[in-house]
Amino acid sequence: MGLNDPDREDTTTYKVVMNHEEQYSIWPDYKENPAGWKDAGKAGPKAECLAYIKEVWTDMRPLSLRKKMEAMEHNPPAPPAAPTSEVKHEKSLVDRLCEGKHEVEVGLRTEKTVARFKKAVDSNYVHIKFTKTKGGTELGFHLDQNSSDFKSADFENGKGTAHLEGNLVLDYVTVKCVADIDLSTLQGTGQLVKVESQQATVA
Repeated sequence: MGLNDPDREDTTTYKVVMNHEEQYSIWPDYKENPAGWKDAGKAGPKAECLAYIKEVWTDMRPLSLRKKMEAMEHNPPAPPAAPTSEVKHEKSLVDRLCEGKHEVEVGLRTEKTVARFKKAVDSNYVHIKFTKTKGGTELGFHLDQNSSDFKSADFENGKGTAHLEGNLVLDYVTVKCVADIDLSTLQGTGQLVKVESQQATVA
């Protein structure tokens, strides 16, 4: 009978070893444990060691997987957010220009002079340009003589401030343009004010 005969009785003493994932195996007792494996506290014939493993190794999942699944059971992930029909829209140009005051300048087609601005005022129709919008927004409107104020405007010497007001329609919304123009620079501040439909009139 040869040494490798399968019918030869295995008299080797084995030990049960376990790795960091709590997975079990057997290893000859006289050999040094493989790297990453440690004694599980059981040694004896092969059949006895295998029976021990069958008894204690009831969960074949690696330790790291078991811990991960246990954590998910105690702290399940939040359900995905329900789809919403709400669509976020950017504010319209009208709404943006109605919020607070904005930098403006007098809109003149050719040279920008106080004299040409005075001519536009006398014609009762002016252009005001909101300079901080994309590409600038120039609006033309008839002056509301009851609301506009030129008492502080010295057109002859290019000093003082002209207060302008007038209605117009922008993006299908009737608004009032309100602007204060410094005659020394032909610049100033302005804003739009929405006009109620029943009061909406363009001079």
